[in-house]
Amino acid sequence: MENLDRKKVAILATNGFEESELKEPMNALKEAGADVHIVSENLGKIKGWQDGNWSNEYEVDKTIDEASQENYDALMLPGGVINPDILRRNEDAIRFVKSFFANKKPVGAICHAPWLLAEADVLQGRKITSFNSIKRDLVNAGAKWEDSEVVVDEGLVTSRNPNDLPAFNSKLIEEVYEGKHQMQTA
Repeated sequence: MENLDRKKVAILATNGFEESELKEPMNALKEAGADVHIVSENLGKIKGWQDGNWSNEYEVDKTIDEASQENYDALMLPGGVINPDILRRNEDAIRFVKSFFANKKPVGAICHAPWLLAEADVLQGRKITSFNSIKRDLVNAGAKWEDSEVVVDEGLVTSRNPNDLPAFNSKLIEEVYEGKHQMQTA
């Protein structure tokens, strides 16, 4: 496994994230040596969603206003339906997402999280996957969508759902280890 010592990863999330899609990548990144921060709209705690119900709370490390891509090596976006739908309406969150692409840094997005990528206008010509119900939205945003467990396109790592987490986590760690990708553009 790659050693991510001295690498910092931001996880952008708010209430209603799919719990496994935040918890499992966060733990995998930490186990690989990364310093991981949860970034959200407000300080305090955000609440996950699991099996159709609210679940555990997670402490927010920084607000979007306090965070800058300059302080991170990569960005991870968990899905769930509620979480990305709220964040894609937040202009600061969209700017934060877009800044990782503009600076050629790795980004991971799973399930419904690619909605944020569509809103950030970073999908033109990019190969991705997602939860199948948002396929049309992503194709309309210019993506080349495919139904695969994990898709990697120049530092952009995407997966469909929680069943894909082992493959997603492995590829995300690999891309964070590799660092900037010159073809990762906004």
